[in-house]
Amino acid sequence: MDFAHILCDSLLARIEGMKNKMFRFLTLLLIAPLLSACDGGAPKLNTGATAPAFTAMSLDGSAIRFPEDVRAKPVVIRFWADWCRFCEGEMKAIEQVYQRRRGNGLQVLAVNAGQDKESVAAFVQKIGITYPALLDEKSDIARQYGVTGLPTTFFVGVDGLIKTKVVGEADEATFDRLAGELLK
Repeated sequence: MDFAHILCDSLLARIEGMKNKMFRFLTLLLIAPLLSACDGGAPKLNTGATAPAFTAMSLDGSAIRFPEDVRAKPVVIRFWADWCRFCEGEMKAIEQVYQRRRGNGLQVLAVNAGQDKESVAAFVQKIGITYPALLDEKSDIARQYGVTGLPTTFFVGVDGLIKTKVVGEADEATFDRLAGELLK
């Protein structure tokens, strides 16, 4: 995901939140040329697709290789950024699910889309997550996964196939249910 896609998603979210329908319509009309460029031909990874391999640096400086480092374990791959209005609450909810289910083998990889190490580290410390936060400063991994909006979460089975994809906001109960389905 490049900056233009992130900007498009952010603009659409803000427009959707506008209460005045006339102002919302005029805003959409004015930025329509920008929004028409938002697709960019991103790959569409859906249920049943093989989750692409990647290597990313964690905040402690170690390289995490997917799928090698989590082979034969169910994995939640979460794409996020600190400016995403839904990401903070959901990452805290994922932490609760992770704490309950990690003993059963659940792995969580939180891939930050497009931010520097200092920003990522400050946000992770602020919200107190313990699962790995990975750096994707140029959004190469997000682009590889076809991420066009944040948050986006992929639930990957032990076979390396995407079992479920959640685009946008979801609550703790939804994450817990989907994680439980991975562990069956």
